[in-house]
Amino acid sequence: MPRPFHHSITTTLALLALSTGKTTAFLSIAPRTIRLSSSSCSTTSTRIFLSAPDDDTADEEILRLRSLAAKLRAEAAELEAEKAQQMADAAERAFRKFDLNEDGEVSLEELKVGLEKELKTEISANRVAELMRIFDTSGDGALQLSEMPPLEKFRNTLESLVREEKRLAEEAKKELQKEKEAQLLAMAKLEFLNEKEPTMGERVVSILPYLFPLMDGLQYGRFLLSSSDDSNPFIIILAVLYSLYRSIPFSGFVAFFALNFLSGNPSLNRLIRFNMQQAIFIDIALFFPSLIIGLGGLIAGGAASAITQTAGELFSDVMFGSLLLVLLYCSGSSLLGREPDGIPLISDAVKDRMPTIDMFDNEGRFVPRELRGKDQEEEKKKDNDKDT
Repeated sequence: MPRPFHHSITTTLALLALSTGKTTAFLSIAPRTIRLSSSSCSTTSTRIFLSAPDDDTADEEILRLRSLAAKLRAEAAELEAEKAQQMADAAERAFRKFDLNEDGEVSLEELKVGLEKELKTEISANRVAELMRIFDTSGDGALQLSEMPPLEKFRNTLESLVREEKRLAEEAKKELQKEKEAQLLAMAKLEFLNEKEPTMGERVVSILPYLFPLMDGLQYGRFLLSSSDDSNPFIIILAVLYSLYRSIPFSGFVAFFALNFLSGNPSLNRLIRFNMQQAIFIDIALFFPSLIIGLGGLIAGGAASAITQTAGELFSDVMFGSLLLVLLYCSGSSLLGREPDGIPLISDAVKDRMPTIDMFDNEGRFVPRELRGKDQEEEKKKDNDKDT
């Protein structure tokens, strides 16, 4: 049998290369091409390219791979079909077990009885209702055969519900703990500030600071009091109190600093602290009318001294009457347990100086008024940073 053409040529060229002295020969074969190259010590070189007809082999390999891929896809589809059929059979078996009255559907009661029997555990009515809501796609309140999942799916869904309930319960427990801590902190703040409802004794004590502006305001009532009957018990009590007040050196300064110091004591009831601060502000306000009277006398001079005296007496009487009305309002409100915060300008200024619960941070530390704005700005900045 004659040898192929390319084989004979290769053999001939190899023998020719070996017959020369310092000669090396190599054969490289690539798809569809054979290359033979030889070189010697001379400058002569020879290259021969031969074609190898292998297109049919490559096409056969492609067809073989495609056939194998189609076979794998068919096997995968068959496995999926078998799995789906198994799940359908399992769902049908579960449906037959759960449908106790064989009416073609599984009610809520039948679902509960069937699950407890198969899973061998007690299931709450709420969880059974949740399972019914999940699988009852028609929304008629019962499971049809087409809606019935396999028992294993019931088990997995039930476990998922249990995990979700535990998570929600844990979150609710943490939230309750936070609320309790916030309540305890608020109670501690209230206890520290003593903003409780004042007792009757505290109500009586709360009106005593108003003796301070009353004593300093008696200068405006000298005309009214001098024209009154000396046997009047009110006049006698005022005279005794005024004598005691003036017997103390620098009584005004002592009363001012004492009230200012005691009003900063958070253990005292808020009503007492409020009235102490308000008494100080009322006393300060009494300075301005006396200044007006003095300036009026200087401006009028001696020529209108009679008119000035009459006007001064009238002004003093009005001022003293106004002071008595203000003190009566403050005392009456305090005895009723209400904060006398209806005096224009003065009550608002007192409120701004009173410490409140929002002056404490979340850790119960007191934050001074001048630092509260900075802390709030920092908290807002932190919140904005978290949002971004």
